[in-house]
Amino acid sequence: MNTTLAAFLSCVLSLPFTAAQAESLRCKGGIASEGDSRLSLIYKCGQPLLADSFCAAVYFGSSPHPVPEPFASTVLPCQVTEQWLYERGPGDLLATVTLRAGKVQSITYGRTPQ
Repeated sequence: MNTTLAAFLSCVLSLPFTAAQAESLRCKGGIASEGDSRLSLIYKCGQPLLADSFCAAVYFGSSPHPVPEPFASTVLPCQVTEQWLYERGPGDLLATVTLRAGKVQSITYGRTPQ
């Protein structure tokens, strides 16, 4: 088999196994990305425009259904989740940074917060 064809096939077959690219947020103090600590986020991007915290649903094992409320609040600890909203300037989309356990969990962009 041709070496070029073999190289092409190996690249095509390895595509499903490549890691997904995580979002990042470019700020004046640097680039914030998933896995950064809350302190690192504040250092790089400053205080958010708005901030909110809530108790996220708790899931047991690999079940797609959350633990029902009477059991969730008495047996399982609350999963505190914070969402910080950053306005990036005119013409740029708003950035919503989700934090769990003091670390950046995800960064999403949109015109309005969800």
